[in-house]
Amino acid sequence: MLRQGLSVGVATGAYGISFGALAVAAGLDVWQACALSLLMFTGGSQFAFVGIIAAGGLASAASAIAAASMLGLRNALYALELTPLLGVRGPRRVAAAHLTIDESMAVAVTQDDVPASRLGFWVTGISVFVLWNLTTFVGALVGNAIGDPRTYGLDAAACAAFIALLWPRLRSRDSVAIAVVGGVVATLLTPTLPPGIPVVVAAAAALLAWREPRVNGDEPIGARS
Repeated sequence: MLRQGLSVGVATGAYGISFGALAVAAGLDVWQACALSLLMFTGGSQFAFVGIIAAGGLASAASAIAAASMLGLRNALYALELTPLLGVRGPRRVAAAHLTIDESMAVAVTQDDVPASRLGFWVTGISVFVLWNLTTFVGALVGNAIGDPRTYGLDAAACAAFIALLWPRLRSRDSVAIAVVGGVVATLLTPTLPPGIPVVVAAAAALLAWREPRVNGDEPIGARS
């Protein structure tokens, strides 16, 4: 279990290099990129934020914040399950909330007993946090050194990175259908709305699709995904 948590931390933390490079490519400086990883610390939300900023600049900041916040809501759902499992109080509760991410959740809930789940959560969360922030700094420095990001295709890399984060989660027909709904809505709205707004509208459409009952009266789309 200790090895599992550390291996997940190393694999996920290394991906922070991509975020650091993409953040400075979007117009943030090194310290702004590092602050996002330190304070926001949720990969999907961070990639969404810098992707929207890259497309619309500071004028799209409100849309970027809204999109990142909607993606970050999943961590609150994780917390509902992890709170009774971890049993933390006081300052440790604040630390646990900050370390509640996809990876720490996954390692914690796959263990056979409560002590192993708690150790898995902390080992995974801390290792990802430390490595993600270190590699964000490295990636931001590299991003500043390579010059115009469009020369290397980094202007489109944020979208590719976000798709890479999403793809492994499409494990059922329902989740694929919801992803298609969001993608179609965003594609149709992108030519006519400011950067970031299509993402927010697409997320809302996906939520509606998840709640919409099937024609045959079965459970809502996405209920098992």
